[in-house]
Amino acid sequence: MFAKRLIQKATQHHHHHHHDHQLNEQQDTLKSADLDIQIALHYGIPSTASLLAFDNVQSIFAVGTLDGRIKVIGGDGIEGLLKSPKQLPYKYLEFLQNQGFLVGILNDNDIQVWNLESRCLACCLHWESNVTAFSVVTDSCFMYVGDDSGLTSVLKYDTEEGKLLLMPYNVPANSLTELAGIPCPDLEPVVGVIPHPCSSGCRVLIAYQNGVMILWDISEARILFIGGYNDLKLKGNALDTQGETNADPPEDLFDEHLEDKEISGLCWASSDGSILVVGYVDGDILFWNTSTVATPRSQKNGGRNIIKLQLSSAEKRLPIIVLNWSPNTKSRNNCDGQLFIYGGDEIGSEEVLTVLTVEWSSGMETVKCTGRVDLTLTASFADMILLPRAGSTKAGVFVLTNPGQIHLYDDGSLSAALSQQERKASVSAVEYPAVVPLAEPSMTVSMLTAFPTVGNASKILSEIAKTLSMPTKIGDRDWPVTGGVSCQLSAIKYQGVDRVYIAGYQDGSIKLWDATYPVFSLICTLESEVQTIKVAGSSAQVSKLDFCSSTAHLAVGNQCGQVRIYDFNVRSNEISFHFVTESKHEVYKLPQGKRPVCTAIFNLINSPIRALSFVNSGAKLAVGFEAGQVAVLNMSSSSVLFLADSVTGSCSPVVSVSWKKYALIHDLHKSSKHSQSKAPDDHSEEVVFVLTKNAKVKILNGCNGSTIIDSWQKEATAVSMYVLGKYKAPGNDDKKAIKDSSVSDNKSISGAKKEVIGSHDDENLSSKTEYSEEIFLSSLVLLCREDSLSIYSTQSVVQGNNKAIKKLKHTKPCCWTSIFNKDKNTCGLVMLFQTGAIEIRSIPDLELVEESSLMAILRWNFKANMEKSICSSNDGIIALANGSELAFISLLDSDNNFRNPESLPCLHDKVLAAAADAAISHTLNQKKKQGSGPGIIGGIVKGFKGGKMNTSDIFSSHTNPTLLEAIFSKSYFSNLPPSGVNDQIVEELDIDDIEIDEPVTQQTTLSHDVKGKNREKETDREKLLGSASDVKPRIRTREEIIAKYRKTDDATSVAAHARNKLVERGEKLERISRRTEELQSGAEDFASLAHELVKTMENRKWWQM
Repeated sequence: MFAKRLIQKATQHHHHHHHDHQLNEQQDTLKSADLDIQIALHYGIPSTASLLAFDNVQSIFAVGTLDGRIKVIGGDGIEGLLKSPKQLPYKYLEFLQNQGFLVGILNDNDIQVWNLESRCLACCLHWESNVTAFSVVTDSCFMYVGDDSGLTSVLKYDTEEGKLLLMPYNVPANSLTELAGIPCPDLEPVVGVIPHPCSSGCRVLIAYQNGVMILWDISEARILFIGGYNDLKLKGNALDTQGETNADPPEDLFDEHLEDKEISGLCWASSDGSILVVGYVDGDILFWNTSTVATPRSQKNGGRNIIKLQLSSAEKRLPIIVLNWSPNTKSRNNCDGQLFIYGGDEIGSEEVLTVLTVEWSSGMETVKCTGRVDLTLTASFADMILLPRAGSTKAGVFVLTNPGQIHLYDDGSLSAALSQQERKASVSAVEYPAVVPLAEPSMTVSMLTAFPTVGNASKILSEIAKTLSMPTKIGDRDWPVTGGVSCQLSAIKYQGVDRVYIAGYQDGSIKLWDATYPVFSLICTLESEVQTIKVAGSSAQVSKLDFCSSTAHLAVGNQCGQVRIYDFNVRSNEISFHFVTESKHEVYKLPQGKRPVCTAIFNLINSPIRALSFVNSGAKLAVGFEAGQVAVLNMSSSSVLFLADSVTGSCSPVVSVSWKKYALIHDLHKSSKHSQSKAPDDHSEEVVFVLTKNAKVKILNGCNGSTIIDSWQKEATAVSMYVLGKYKAPGNDDKKAIKDSSVSDNKSISGAKKEVIGSHDDENLSSKTEYSEEIFLSSLVLLCREDSLSIYSTQSVVQGNNKAIKKLKHTKPCCWTSIFNKDKNTCGLVMLFQTGAIEIRSIPDLELVEESSLMAILRWNFKANMEKSICSSNDGIIALANGSELAFISLLDSDNNFRNPESLPCLHDKVLAAAADAAISHTLNQKKKQGSGPGIIGGIVKGFKGGKMNTSDIFSSHTNPTLLEAIFSKSYFSNLPPSGVNDQIVEELDIDDIEIDEPVTQQTTLSHDVKGKNREKETDREKLLGSASDVKPRIRTREEIIAKYRKTDDATSVAAHARNKLVERGEKLERISRRTEELQSGAEDFASLAHELVKTMENRKWWQM
């Protein structure tokens, strides 16, 4: 009877195409200007990750990739994705420490600076040569860039102008090696450039591909260390990784030249920069003492200052890829620590990360390797970076493996493993705590839903989140990365949950997150098991989810055909749990817990759940099975209304279930004529549209499951189906047109109506027909197949007519679709194809509005079954999972919490940066106060308080940007004489350059300026006794004297110049004599004062220091 009425109402209006066109003209269709596809949020490590960088002050790390993306990660779910305009690998990545900028260099030698606060590319500079070495000077905006031509250049990032500036200062390889007195081939690439750790940024070690290493002092313009050039023949010691230095190594062990010994990695192995460790392509590791070897002659005689280390005795070994050194803070020796090595093992051996504990005696006479651990890697190695000890944060090492996995080995676990004296000791790594876990167990299905303004689900979930919220912890401690600042809006917690993201997992568990803002917070985790009740199959893989915002009910379907119902609004002390099968209905009493509990499990047939849909404001739940059946469940009574086959004679899986309510009767009981009559309880009829995988559509009566239309449409591969309700309410003119058309059509079929409905309904027929016609005219069915897209009127579907209003053929197979709203009206359809292409079309005209792809948006390739983990909300936000990545894409160019700048977390903490700068300034000021005036007295007091003086106190650990600016603003090597002789060394012995309490005059070279500034920093002892270099002057050669004093003028001018020099020298000698007398008098006073101070300090206790 119900089917006949539907068919009759559909046949009454044969001009429906005309009225559909009228509705389409009224509809404000989707336009290109309405779209702005953006990555609103990104979680997880990209699978193409290859580099790591860490900001020690801000406590954030960055991950560079092979596809031009950078992932920045802080604490508490704060993450950001930076996407380069070029899809190229990053080969260098470093932070400008505590300044909010990140520097990356692409494979095409583009040097990029990213602004972390605005998450944008601040500037980009293309380097003409191939960049082969890069480093940032600590606590500054200066960078060293080494290239394949042997040139070491200096860049500065101007934060005010937002530009990269090439400084005049540079160090050519040929000029530097000529000063060192060693030959160097043309165009020798720079393979390493690392600032000295204790020189205030004034020293840098430059390593070349042929093995030459030179420690260059930029402030004094002189060479401090030379190592690894071709003439050096090793006669040093061998370090056994299981014991002490080998005192009597085989004669041929070091009998080799460093010619063609290519450097592959290097780092400082002491906190004061006295030990350098270098790894080579052949798998060797050499320790160099940089504090004693300064010239080629002294290096040839200093073989004992080099120690060789081999991790394997095999003939063919892997290159040393990465070297990192971590100091032992408990040791007084600046060289004791742990050395992290990747590489050096036999080719073909198991991939491991080797950790060595190295202890040194004075100099390099005795070296002990007290421990070795080989950390077995579960995946291929990509990079590693050290986590320094800071406050309560323990030291450790981050290891990056492919694809996109970060492991943390903390100091405690490494120390325990090293103490076991076992090379293959088991060390458990701490995995990166993903905000939304995608693996172990694997995420199998998800949903993203935005709550309407009405309903109590938002408030309920906020209360649950407030009760169950907890910080991110790993085991018994916090995750050490804590940087970033939560957004201003999300910081106001529990004010309401407007959007929720739900994920189902392979073990049957469920997790819910507050997705209101682009910093997700976990609301709760729902386990698959029911309290005190064991239900077989409850831990099966989750296959489908649906959430009802009206009742705060969550439906979970799994692979065993079970449907679990969770009630988030249960407040009673005792809960009734219903276990319903096809033949029985059991009820159990459960105690109320803190978390949402499972109130019912429906186990009707053993077939995976493929479709779930709450209807009638959560009163009913429609369930579709893989076997083709459809069930409708009553939520209030936890009972089964009906279980029916979707399509007769077909076992094709159900793809989607859509539910619509149509008002066909009893609409005008409010009229005065029928005011006395009793209106029925139900004013509408419910219709269920069922789509199966073979593209068959069946229409059922939603009340009893009876068939209205069976097997509509031809067989194909179905993707989805949407029954669009009243698309847009027509205006008064349209209503009048519909009414006039309906009346004319009623005259022709009035007889048929009387036969079906009866004569007593004639009086209400016209008004009833007017209402139903209006709904049918604005109701559409959108059917998405793998190869086509069609849109139908509801009349055609009810009639079983296959003729579409519009149909489009796809040139590529479609695998996923979703509709979205604009201004609360359904306006667009987004489609994903198996090629990774994305199309956005307007509804209802299906016009193409935008084209894109996963590769263009996310740099992803499409993978099989990717569509199973994709979900979307009706406000145009799509969630996609791929490996260890989870991305949320915003389609509409409209205001929402994901696009509001105030809702985004900040990747740079400006308050922390200011506090750190203030602390550094205070420390430097304190040091200046201790070192000025009574500097020697301050040193004596410091000696009493601290005992042994640390050699790192020789230099400040903080960079002086003003000094570096002055040095780098001038070119040094362009002012050298043609002979290339290092005149800086000669000038140290020239009495004409002695300055006694005189202002520093302007010199012709940068070295003179810097030397004058360094003299201002001389200690009292140096002023009294002179520096060490003045004690033993070296004898200059004839060539050096000629290069220094050779003049091109005539004999008269040369004689005049000599006479002036003699006069100046006499004046300086007189000033030196006067100064000596003053110092002698001051020394007597000081000796008396120091004697009294010693007596005073000896009588004090240690707590009075």
